[in-house]
Amino acid sequence: MLEKPQAYDKLTASNVMSGINSYGEELSEFDISQNKHRHFIGGKWSEIGQLQYDFLLQQGLQPHHQLLDIGCGCLRGGLHFINYLEVNRYYGLDVNASLIKAAWHEVKLANLEPKNPHLIVSDKFEIDRFQQQFDFMLSVSVFTHLPMNIIIRCLSEVQKNLTPQGKYYSTFFLAPTSAHTAQIAHQPGGVVTNYDRDPFHYSFDEMSFMASVAGLKINLIGEWNHSRNQQMLEFFKCDNLRAD
Repeated sequence: MLEKPQAYDKLTASNVMSGINSYGEELSEFDISQNKHRHFIGGKWSEIGQLQYDFLLQQGLQPHHQLLDIGCGCLRGGLHFINYLEVNRYYGLDVNASLIKAAWHEVKLANLEPKNPHLIVSDKFEIDRFQQQFDFMLSVSVFTHLPMNIIIRCLSEVQKNLTPQGKYYSTFFLAPTSAHTAQIAHQPGGVVTNYDRDPFHYSFDEMSFMASVAGLKINLIGEWNHSRNQQMLEFFKCDNLRAD
């Protein structure tokens, strides 16, 4: 199910994430040719890309596993995974059509087209379009920009498309209590987060509630050396109970 650049979806201004954050902004062909997409998604291209890759390998990712990168953007981490995984094992989904176009630009630059990555654009986390069950899923800097109802939509789609023993890892900004309405300045990085606007923060209890609504269990991994203090969560199906 390979979608070439000319076939990527063009979302309209009515997509469900309009007005929530700035990621609906479309980059031009010139922007992509100048690699501006590498800064549009938060910068730290080499650092965060390598961090994602190292983390999933530590969690047990193997070349034969099926991996879904939710919010894959222009493949900051994806290039590492495509190179590592066997052919047809990497899948990516993003809300921004121009970033998927930039992703194909990066695939070509890295000579990774023979790995046949699968990339789609969706504003509703339409994971079932891939017609695939996934061993691993990953999101970095996605929940940090989304309100609760859209996170629940994402988790509901994740639950339907994880293998029985599959794991989904996602970052978020941690708040000390639920309904923490005051701003939080996170260190390191100095990012200031909010209760009700982008960038968002959530307590672990709030994330646990969202997971339970979607039929998932959750563990707080927490610190994973992210330079802006995003914390890591692990989601898994309710029947996949951990021995520990």
